[in-house]
This record gives sequence, C-alpha cells and structure tokens, in this order.
Amino acid sequence: MTIFVVALFSALVVGMLQMNTEEIQLVQNQIRAAEAMATAEAGLNDAFAEIRSDSSWDSGFTDKAFNGGSYTVDIVGSTVTSTGISPYGFVAKVEADITVGNSSPYVIRIDNFRINE
Repeated sequence: MTIFVVALFSALVVGMLQMNTEEIQLVQNQIRAAEAMATAEAGLNDAFAEIRSDSSWDSGFTDKAFNGGSYTVDIVGSTVTSTGISPYGFVAKVEADITVGNSSPYVIRIDNFRINE
C-alpha cells in the first residue's frame, strides 16, 4: 500500500513539473514575440522620423540593429513595412499606409495599420 501511495504521489509531482515547464515555455514565447513586435514598431518609428525630416526619403533600412535584434524597413509608394526580428529569431511585421503633409516638419497621418499580415 505504501509503495502504491508513493508511486501515485510521484506521478502527480512529475505531472505538475511537466505542466510548469510547458507554462514557462509559453511565457518565454510570448515575451520573445513581444520583443519582435517592439522591434518592428521601432523600425516603423525610425522610418517616420526620417520621413518627418525629408518627405522624399524612401531608402528604408536593412537589418538595422535594435535591442539585440534587428529590423528591416521597406517603403513602396505610401506603404511603410517594418519587419522586426527578436534576439531569439521571432519575427513580427507591421505595415502602415501613410499620407505625408506638405510643410516641414512633415506631419505623417496613418491611414491604415496592419500587424502580422
């Protein structure tokens, strides 16, 4: 009887440890995905800063380092796309259709905003 109870408690403890390990992994994945999103948003903000000072700027950025990761910004017409990669390889993408004002510093209006499409 004692061996049965010890085996039962052991199985219960092992099961709980497995659940905790999975939950820790899920939390780490959420954090890393949020880092990728923050990196992508930083790329978008960096592009907006360039456009505010020069409305004809359309060079973009390629693998610009940010917080241990990097972002790439592409500009096609009035669409600015920023792809962020976290230090752990998670990827996020933000895209904005914009309208730029006529006078310096140029005001940027976001007409449409998409996340991870």
